Amino acid sequence: MNHRITMIAAALLGASGVGLGAAGAHGLRETLLARGMTLPWETAARYHLLHAIALLALAVWLRVLADHNKPVAWAALSWVVGLVLFSGSLYWLALGGPRWLGPVTPLGGIALLIGWLLLIPAAMSKRESGTGVPPVKE
Repeated sequence: MNHRITMIAAALLGASGVGLGAAGAHGLRETLLARGMTLPWETAARYHLLHAIALLALAVWLRVLADHNKPVAWAALSWVVGLVLFSGSLYWLALGGPRWLGPVTPLGGIALLIGWLLLIPAAMSKRESGTGVPPVKE
């Protein structure tokens, strides 16, 4: 993912995270309480918003590096996939979706973890930025 696509994904995920969080706290509150599913919804919304903000940081990182850091780009993609699978399956399950979605949730969590771990090789990259900023001296 390049910085523009990552920024758009962060914006869409941030907006949808706020909307779904508000829906769970207000419009769907009684439904979620009746189903005993407020905690899964809140967990989904928390991870959703946290990773939307983190994705925004990756968009900036990619912009500074002129989109030349593959681990950062892969981390961004991993987080988008992870959010769709992790938070998406929790939202769907909370609304009474099919139980077979249950095993999808940990797959999304694994994708989120992989995204975080991809930041290790990204941080170790010695590639200079594309903005004229000098590389960090070690």
